[in-house]
Amino acid sequence: MDTAAATGLTFRDATDADVDALVALIESAYRGDSSRTGWTTEADILQGQRTDPDGVIAVIKSPDSRLLTVERDGEVVACCQLEHRGDHAYFGMFAVSPTLQGGGLGKVIITEAERTARETWGVTEMHMTVISVRDDLIAWYERRGYRRTGKMTPFPYGDERFGVPQRDDLQFELLVKPLT
Repeated sequence: MDTAAATGLTFRDATDADVDALVALIESAYRGDSSRTGWTTEADILQGQRTDPDGVIAVIKSPDSRLLTVERDGEVVACCQLEHRGDHAYFGMFAVSPTLQGGGLGKVIITEAERTARETWGVTEMHMTVISVRDDLIAWYERRGYRRTGKMTPFPYGDERFGVPQRDDLQFELLVKPLT
């Protein structure tokens, strides 16, 4: 049975018409009080914006990128970015509506994203970066088969397009999963 169909989900590439809904979804999943409804909130470590219309448009327009939009009953409930980077794909901008988190939707979406990247580009690995202090989120990805690499990149302190840090120890860790 098709898992997406079983959950009533439809997957499609985002269009310009989706920008406002996607920005609202991503912000609601990570920032402010609305994000506290779910478990993916970054509200205690970052304030300010998570993304903006220009950032979403850039992903939609990039020739090597797809912004998968996930709908249920015509409503945008989740999204994720897939970017082709040679032998691997990058997974980012992953957001699930906070009111739907914790019910298995994320597992269905990441599985579909991995299948899409493998079938579309023939990639053998999926890469992502996660804020290294997000132990709960990293553990969730590890349960999906991702492994920590220990490779860190600095958080862009001073660039408010990525948020306003509430602590001085933020960095991104690369997580990798073979897609075989």
